[in-house]
Amino acid sequence: MRPTRARTTAVMAAALSACVIGTAPAAGAVSSKADEPLEYVAIGDSFAAGPLIPGQSQLSCLRSDHNYPAVAAKALGAKLTDVSCSGAKVSDFSGRQFGLLAPQYEALEPGTDLVTLTIGGNDVSLVTKALGCVNLLPKPTGVSCADTAAAEGDPTAKAIDAWSATFGQALDEVHRRAPNARVVVAGYATYVRKDGCWPTQPLWDKDANYLQARVNQLNGVLAEQSRAHGATYVDTAAVSAGHDTCAAPAERYIEGLLPTSVAAPLHPNARGMAAFGTAVAQAATRP
Repeated sequence: MRPTRARTTAVMAAALSACVIGTAPAAGAVSSKADEPLEYVAIGDSFAAGPLIPGQSQLSCLRSDHNYPAVAAKALGAKLTDVSCSGAKVSDFSGRQFGLLAPQYEALEPGTDLVTLTIGGNDVSLVTKALGCVNLLPKPTGVSCADTAAAEGDPTAKAIDAWSATFGQALDEVHRRAPNARVVVAGYATYVRKDGCWPTQPLWDKDANYLQARVNQLNGVLAEQSRAHGATYVDTAAVSAGHDTCAAPAERYIEGLLPTSVAAPLHPNARGMAAFGTAVAQAATRP
């Protein structure tokens, strides 16, 4: 018989505790399923996959074996099935991404104990929006994306609000396919601090604030729908505060438009993934 969600949480907590204190757990403490490891499935987009971070374990998805699912799985002593994929949208959970890859939902089973996911950035085209905000020259030479958005009625903000129900339905489908699993949603990071840091990152102050506001809005949707649909939300924006693209290169969890470590632009680096994976593992063990 599979464990209940409460019992699974207790098992994960024991595994994480043993990892943190650096000692082996007592016999039978890590698994209540005849010593089987926890079955952990990670789904989601590039924020979960970790494009370009060494080492890349799945080139078609630019998936790293040092992404936050891998970090969390190691902390929890879990058996990880990672199908996260760069560029993914919610439609790729049920359909074939690039026309070739299996739908991510297919990795979920009734025996799955833990599911983590990050999704939404591609659905609302946040990276495209960010690239449209770049201004290499100081004000007023250029066009403000914040001003453009305001003049157009902010279609990105409207798209985020409209996408909310789609995410709620996705969480319901995760629960349907993995009814015994703890579901943990990791939000998106703090990409740029208040007023930005032009020219370190070539975004005017008002545009930096606009972009992070849209990220925060999307995170708000992820958090709200997580609460409404039986999932645990992890606030990676809080985890990465002070470690955004304006931080010194050695302190960054998120790379800027010109990366200073091996990671994709505007994505977590290995330091960020380590911090986010730790936060996800801790959230997975909360009562």
